[in-house]
This record gives sequence, C-alpha cells and structure tokens, in this order.
Amino acid sequence: PHQIEKKWQDRWQNFKVAATTDKPKYYCLDMFPYPSGAGLHVGHWRGYVFSDVYSRKKLLEGFNVLHPMGWDAFGLPAENAAIKEGIHPKISTARNIATFKKQLQEIGAIYDWTKEVNTTDPNYYKWTQWIFTKMFEAGLAYQSQMPINWCGSCLTGLANEEVVDGGCERCGSPVEQKKIRQWVLRITNYAEKLLEGLDRLDWSERVKSMQRNWIGKSVGAYIDFKNEQNQIKVFTTCPETIYGVSFIVLAPEYKDIKDFVTEKQKAQVEDYIRSASLKAERERLIDAKDKSGVFTGSYVVNPLTEQHVPVYVADYVLAHYGTGAVMGVPAHCQRDFDFAKKFDLPIIQVIEPTDKPQDSNQAYEGSGKLINSGQFSGVDSEYAKEKIIDYLVLHAAGERHTSYKLRDWIFSRQRYWGEPIPVVHCAACGVVAVPENQLPVMLPDVEKYEPTGTGESPLAAIEEWVNTTCPNCHGAAKRETNTMPQWAGSCWYFLRYPNPDLADKPFSQEDLQYWLPVDLYVGGIEHAILHLLYARFYTKVLHDLGYLPFDEPFTQLFNQGMVCKLSEKTGHVEKMSKSKGNVVNPDDMVKKYGVDVLRMYMLFMGPPELDCEWQDNGLEGIKRFVHRLWNYFTDPKTLGVETEKTTRRLHKFLKEFEDRLDNHKPNTAISAAMEWLNDMTENHSQLSADTMQKVLIVLSTMLPYVASELLENLFGLDLLKQNWPKFDPVLAEPATIKFVVQVNGKTRGFIEVEPGVTKENIINQAESAVVSYLKEKIVKNTVYVPSRLVNFVI
Repeated sequence: PHQIEKKWQDRWQNFKVAATTDKPKYYCLDMFPYPSGAGLHVGHWRGYVFSDVYSRKKLLEGFNVLHPMGWDAFGLPAENAAIKEGIHPKISTARNIATFKKQLQEIGAIYDWTKEVNTTDPNYYKWTQWIFTKMFEAGLAYQSQMPINWCGSCLTGLANEEVVDGGCERCGSPVEQKKIRQWVLRITNYAEKLLEGLDRLDWSERVKSMQRNWIGKSVGAYIDFKNEQNQIKVFTTCPETIYGVSFIVLAPEYKDIKDFVTEKQKAQVEDYIRSASLKAERERLIDAKDKSGVFTGSYVVNPLTEQHVPVYVADYVLAHYGTGAVMGVPAHCQRDFDFAKKFDLPIIQVIEPTDKPQDSNQAYEGSGKLINSGQFSGVDSEYAKEKIIDYLVLHAAGERHTSYKLRDWIFSRQRYWGEPIPVVHCAACGVVAVPENQLPVMLPDVEKYEPTGTGESPLAAIEEWVNTTCPNCHGAAKRETNTMPQWAGSCWYFLRYPNPDLADKPFSQEDLQYWLPVDLYVGGIEHAILHLLYARFYTKVLHDLGYLPFDEPFTQLFNQGMVCKLSEKTGHVEKMSKSKGNVVNPDDMVKKYGVDVLRMYMLFMGPPELDCEWQDNGLEGIKRFVHRLWNYFTDPKTLGVETEKTTRRLHKFLKEFEDRLDNHKPNTAISAAMEWLNDMTENHSQLSADTMQKVLIVLSTMLPYVASELLENLFGLDLLKQNWPKFDPVLAEPATIKFVVQVNGKTRGFIEVEPGVTKENIINQAESAVVSYLKEKIVKNTVYVPSRLVNFVI
C-alpha cells in the first residue's frame, strides 16, 4: 500500500475547491484541532475519516465541496505545553502543526490546503480582534471587577463552562474564586435567541438538550419578602407553593447580605461565606443530601401568610440566578426538603397529589390540588400559579419574570499566548477600541511569557508595548494587557475558510451567500456547550450587526463517539489520552496496514455516534477484506459477461450502501460491501467493467487509495472525475423473497417467492414446505410477517 499511497498523496496535494459556481455547494467541516505535541491518535482519525466519506460522496454526486482544515493554536493548551518543554509557544506550535499536517495528509482526505487557517496568524487574528471591536461598539463587551474561577496552576481566570467538578477543565487543578478585573461578553442578551434557534437545527436532541439546560430558562415571578428595615426579592418558578414557605435562602454572594446578618451571627456567617468562595459553582450545585448553610439571625414576612420566616445563607443558591435569593418550600422541593431536615425547619404541605398520598420522607414535586393555601385552597396547582401571580401583582408584592441560568461570558485571560484585546485605556477618553486601520494589535515577541499569578498578564510588564497613544485624542494611553480565550478564534473560523487570504475584510458577502451556513459539522460531544454555544452566539451577533445573512452557523451536526482503550495504568477502558498511557498512534498502524485499512476499520468499529473500544485484531479482518477485494478485481478471470442475477445483486448492494451512508451508518455500509464480495467470490461471478467501476467508485469513500489505483490501472479512469453511481430501484429489489417457515417458533424450512405474491399463496406454499410437521396436527394460529416468516402454531 505504501507505494500507491505516496503516488496518490502527491496528486491530491493539488486538489482545489472551485470558487463560487453554478454547481450546488456542500460545506463539510471538522472541528479543527489544537496542535498538541502528542500529535494525532486514532481517536482523532475517527472524526476526520467520517467527514471525508461524506465530502467524497458529495464530490462524486456533482457538488462543489469545501472540506477545509486549520489550527486552533492559541490558548492554554499550547502555552502550558510550551512551558513544560521550556520553549516559546510559537516554536512548539509551528512544530506541532507540521506534525499534524503530515499525519492529516496521510488520511487521504480531500482537503484543499490553500484554505488552511491558523488562529495565531496575524492576518487571521486581525479579524478576531475586529469582531471584538464591533461587539464593544455595540455594548456587548464590557469590563467588570468580579469574582471569577481562578486556576492556581494555569494562573488564569476561567469561564464558568471551563470548570468541571470543581477543577480546571485543562489541568484538573482545584478552582477557587478570585476577584479581578475582567472583560466580559453579554451572551445573556442572546439567551432567548440561542434557545429559539435550536428548534431550527438538525442536531441530536442530546446536544440541544445540553444547551437548553445550560441556558436554563425559567418562567416565574419575583416575590417580595420584607421586614421592618429591608426587603428580599425572591425569584421562583413555583409561586403556587408560597403558602408552604418556611425559610428563605440567600447566596453567599448576595449583594445586600450584610443587611440581614445580626451581630450575634456575624462571625459564623463570614466564616461560611469564606468557605463557600473556595468552591466552584458546579461543586455547589451537586445534589447531595448533606446541605450546608448558616442562619443570618433575621426574619422576613411572607406576603400571603404574613408569617415570619428565617433567612439562611447556603452555597447551593447562586447569586447570578434570579436574584440570588430563593424561597424554601421543603414539602415540594427535594433540595429544600433536605435542607429543612438538617436544620429542623417546618415542612408544610400545600399541594395534595390527586392519585396517591404524599410520602412524608421526601418532597412531592408534582401537581395537584392546593391545601393549606388560604383563599386558593382547592384550586388546581397549575391554574393557581397564574392566579397567585395576579394577586401578588395586584397587591404590589410581586411581578412576572423570566430568568436564565446562563451567565455573561468571562472573555479575558491573564496569559501571554492569545489574541491581544484591541482596546486602549486613555485618562481623557476612557476605554477606546483600536480602529480597523490599526489592526492587528500584534502579540509582542518576548522571551519571558510565563504567567505571573498576580491577576495581571505577562504583557503588563512590557512597557514599550503597553505605552501607546489614544486613537481619539492622540494623548498618552495604555494597551489592554489581558488576552482573549482560546475560544475567540474558533468562534468564527468557519466564516474565513472560503477565502482565508482576504486582506481588507474578514469574509466576503459573495462567499457567505454561496458557501454558508456549514452543511455538516463533525466533532466531539465534549464541545456541545462551550464551542458550539459560543460559535452560535458570535454568528447571531454578526447577523444582528448586519454582517451575516444567516444566524445559525451549522445546519447539521454530527458528534462522533470517542475511541477508548484499556489503560495500562488503571486496567479500565478509558478515553484515549497520552496522560493515561493508552494512546494508539495512527502512524504505527499506517506503517503496518496502510491507510485504507485503517480508514475502513475506523468506520467499521461500531455506530459512529457511540464510543467504541480499540481492538488491534479488528484491523486484521479489514485487511483480509481489502486484500480479497484487490485480488478479485485484479484477477483476469473476473472481467467478463455478467448474469442478470449478478447485475441485480450489484443494484441491491448500491442501494444498501447508499441508504446506510445517508443514515450515518458507515459501519453497516461496510457490512453490505462484505456481503456483496462474499456472494460474488463464492459463486466465482464474472463482472462487467461497468459493475467493477461502480463498486470501486462507491467504495472510494472509504478506500480512496485502492479505488483510485484500480480505476486507473484497470480502466484508465481518474476517480475525481467520476460520478456517483445510481441504483435502479427495480433491479435493486430481490428477484425472490426468502421466507423462514416455522412450526411453534422452530425453523422447519424455507420458501422463496416472487415479489407481489399474495399472503394467502405464501401461506399455502409455506404449509407445503413443512407438511410433514403438520401431519395429523391442528393449526391453531398462523403468524405472518411480511417478507420474513410464516409460523404455524399447532
């Protein structure tokens, strides 16, 4: 294989995508990789081969196909790796990109390398900075002194989405809360648009559900709980349970918390707030039985019952959700139930289930009739929800409100290896965006780039870079020293691929109208919230600002499963990772088996959307299939006059292969190819040149090297100039239909009938086939399954 692979790789290096044409377009995109030092492993191959199958199929179907590749090379992963090696990130990044590119070129994918993008290229990040200035001018980017997730190992702030189980997503170190100046994007302004857009997308429900949950829309009411001096405004989605409130809980960060802490409780509350600040939000939201909290010493009045209820502080309440205050209704919220049990607070049932009595050992969170609810007792709880809000509004004790869990996006990083944020700080003019004609703001080339850990970026120490002039008044000013997060470059890269060499704008309207949005986007489920949500946000902002004619970037999304392997360290099957010592290098597999065998095996391992376990012995089976195919097609006795049965079998195979591919089941499409080859070789069937060509063309999606070589050597054809073969629906139907004939569920025979035979005739033929089993028996029932079986119950 290595000889023919080199030959075709050299030819395919010249593959170019046509500019905008009259042809229909197909834009197939992989989530571009960040080029780590470890290079690609076979898990990466799975997604890249999958997307290439569909790119090649569309090309053969006559589409103008854009299938580009690039590098997400700024950010924490690249910088941390460079620090570990003791070299500059620009050196390690360039080296890693060269390794990745060499590996990707072996895959045989139809990448047009003239479309390559690199997020660290100033000609690219000029426009990343330009997009930021447009957001700043639109009021969507702002500064804030705020508590953020701080990674003490990476020495930088993290967005909420980058914290997993209380640790840094990248390095796993514990995250603490730290208050520093940050740049923030108003993604919350787009919460409703981000939700609405999901309904229009051909994405898996799993991903759409993850995004909906992260945005966390809640429709409910604000309710005012007061005492003589102060007021707490609570947000609730269950106003119908207000008569069951037995306490109020404030978030540790609640803005007016001091107004409710008595002198007696002050020390205890302050200690609790300090301990809560060390926890990440996800850790605080874990649904554990052991709820923590502390009494403030204060009480407020329930506006409907006029009862005094105690005010607590607890870390399971978040300051940014609603108002940072919630009403505790233990009888009808399990979280509140656990809290009430721990602190011995009243549990007042106010909703009576209609079908069963309430379990006293847990909260009832369903609907029913209100009880113990004053004038609303006896009313259906869903109907009462609206009536109680009306009553609160009428008596100036509340208002309708919609809340979201989504927080504004913390956009700055206190690191070196990222896009400089293009603003300057002027004593006279304030914060001023750098104008387009002064972009890009170049990342200075420095020797010492390690993070400081002070909350300041290393750029702050480079005086000759920091000191500049204000674009407005031309007075002295200082550059912003925080850099953008890794996500900045990947939020819009799909817009740049059609024309990455544009010098005077980020993208052209002609390209946008023709190529965008992306038709098929392929990548891992781990990006369901972070990258996908951010890219959708950027697209909607640019659409609203008049730069894009669409507001959703990716029409169809496919998330491939991970390739897992037995870890030598733990003995468990785990996601492939260099740190786990279970990585399989595709270079080794290519050396041993060739690219086509590895490509086909990656597609054959199982349903592509599911995780699968790597097994070396599976490659041997694919190798045998490819060798059998090669030997059969190169055998001079194979080419000849084929029978009608062989022609029918070809069209059946073409239909099965295409149907399975179109349903994203390449693994079963390969099974169809194996079944076809078995049938042909078992019967030593001769094939016409037309049949051989059609089989090679469809298999070229998976075996591009083998198919290209055989098409050229046997028939003088260039694969990329061929057309996808169409099956004949009539010939694709089997000449006969095989039925299993059973007696009492046991197979006793088979019959073959022509299509169109009536059910009655099929049953009569089946009866004749098993007449010896039915002799002197009474048939009590006949089970008939169309096109499959007849079962006589005796």
